[in-house]
Amino acid sequence: MPRVLVVEDDESMAIALRDGFEYEGFSVTVARDGEAGLELATSGTPNLIILDVMLPKMNGLDVCRKIRTEGLAVPIIMLTARGQEIDKVLGLKLGADDYVTKPFSFLELMARAEAVMRRNNGHVPQVERYEFGDVSVDFGRFEATKKGRPVELSHREFKLLQFLIEHRGEVVAREQLLDVVWGYENIPFTRTVDMHVAKLRKKIEDRPTDPRFIVTVHRAGYKFRG
Repeated sequence: MPRVLVVEDDESMAIALRDGFEYEGFSVTVARDGEAGLELATSGTPNLIILDVMLPKMNGLDVCRKIRTEGLAVPIIMLTARGQEIDKVLGLKLGADDYVTKPFSFLELMARAEAVMRRNNGHVPQVERYEFGDVSVDFGRFEATKKGRPVELSHREFKLLQFLIEHRGEVVAREQLLDVVWGYENIPFTRTVDMHVAKLRKKIEDRPTDPRFIVTVHRAGYKFRG
């Protein structure tokens, strides 16, 4: 039975989410504040976290950041109020897999939950540590070094690099990266991938404009060589 952790301080919303997920066959745990949610997320083994942004004691963005800092890859869907556009952006940057804006239908939330869980189950990390050139990466600890010096990578950059390394030697399409790393499906934001690859190259390549490891395959995508 899949396990979902709902972190929501609004009682009526928490009850509705609990009832909805239980009806769909989930085992549900509810936390009413950010601190309790973080404790349950890191001490338990949820398959999915539904995380409200506005929470007492610790807001959802901080909870998300701390979960990812702990190296947990559990899918996270954030709940945001209408007009909290900056929270959506921050949540995705901090490692959330998706977000839903209140008010929403449970059918929409369930569809998004199934999508992020499907992507997570389909992408079992095979590489925890990897070295190439003078770069060393520990994906479990979210740590990277180049020539022995720390390299600051965002959570998204770690996910991007890990996926490319796990598929080293293969041509990976931009659309595939959007689906797995960003969670976008059938949305033509491929420029997003290009911008993140360019930033990643600046951090790990000796010559970013003539990359040795993350190479562009014209009209096809990217390939990792290392």
